[in-house]
Amino acid sequence: MMMKKVFFCLVSLVAMWACSSGEQAPFSYRGLPMEQSVGSFVDGMKARGFVVDSAASDSGRTVVLANAAERYRVLVAFKDTALVAVQETYMLSTNDSTRRMWQELRDGLEKELGAWPDCPMLKDDHKVANFDTGTGFVSVILENTYKPTLTVRYTKKKSDR
Repeated sequence: MMMKKVFFCLVSLVAMWACSSGEQAPFSYRGLPMEQSVGSFVDGMKARGFVVDSAASDSGRTVVLANAAERYRVLVAFKDTALVAVQETYMLSTNDSTRRMWQELRDGLEKELGAWPDCPMLKDDHKVANFDTGTGFVSVILENTYKPTLTVRYTKKKSDR
């Protein structure tokens, strides 16, 4: 009788592990799934207080969104109606502030995603941290050439379909 209980307990544990390990959370940008259409994604951003910057947008490929309360602008790249990438561009004034912000964003994504980044570039004036989420990539890029630039790019992996 005891052997039966142990057997059923092991079988149920294996079944739970098999079911949970096959599922992956959908790739998202700040909680908005990137599997949705561009229109739905933009509507979700508008609900968060962002407005479309029509002067900076290209109606056939990109949409630029801004919010006066945020320190960044969001560029949404798409093909047909499918999202391809989302990029945040931070507007900061000094090299020191961009370096500190890069480190804070990198550390926050490391905690959120539970993964170590691949850092192919770690110079003082140019840093890159790439995170592989399984269904997409998140890159934190710092470029301090003439004007400090900090971007965070969310890119979906191409499906094999």
